[in-house]
Amino acid sequence: MVRRGADGGGDDESGTGIVTKVRPKTKRPNLYRVLILNDDYTPMEFVVHVLERFFNKGPEEATQIMLHVHHNGVGECGVYTYEVAETKVTQVMDFARKHQHPLQCVMEKK
Repeated sequence: MVRRGADGGGDDESGTGIVTKVRPKTKRPNLYRVLILNDDYTPMEFVVHVLERFFNKGPEEATQIMLHVHHNGVGECGVYTYEVAETKVTQVMDFARKHQHPLQCVMEKK
């Protein structure tokens, strides 16, 4: 922004102006928890395999999550942006159906 002098023609007496740039604030994307639900039919080994394959969990962590699901009815696989969470839920559900297991995987806003 350049200030004009009293006569309207040119810079003010100091010859300087102030330029301000407004940066828009960026908002962090919403995060979603991906959860596996317990059922009485899906083998524990299959759940561990799903956690290793789709959520990059090691054997120990996958087993811990599977046991948490078994004892508490639900367990968190990870936290992701909406698109990633939706993709993971779809992958798990399709994989479970393909192997004829009733495993349920859902997402919820964090």
